[in-house]
Amino acid sequence: MADDRPDPVALLLRGLLALSRRVRAARPAGSVSLSELAILGSLQRLGPLVATRLANEERLQPQSLTRLLSRLQRGRLITRRRNQGDRREITISITARGREVLRQDLGARRAWLEKAIESSLTSEERAALLTASALMNRLATYEGR
Repeated sequence: MADDRPDPVALLLRGLLALSRRVRAARPAGSVSLSELAILGSLQRLGPLVATRLANEERLQPQSLTRLLSRLQRGRLITRRRNQGDRREITISITARGREVLRQDLGARRAWLEKAIESSLTSEERAALLTASALMNRLATYEGR
């Protein structure tokens, strides 16, 4: 006899992926890649970071980070400065232009999400969503495999 109960993990995953696709679709045309956007977000949130720490924050291999940083620097969205004490260490900072790109991208997605929440959820559902968002953020920091 088959189990007809819904799989909660599959339902959650399906919902996360569908919402993620929809929110990505609200991004402004011509914006930077999602990986580049994540780097800008980390630099905005955490301040200037050395490359190794930024790679750890973004869970990227150093080679991948190097390519992304080159594109961001060409677009004048970040600066890279060598540490005077340890010339091997490079500190990455977001520029004013990088902050503006981040603001525009997040603003477009936020506007869509705010409208969708207000238009399609009850006040009780909005409260449940707020609780669920805290739980999803906690899950996002889980380090197990």
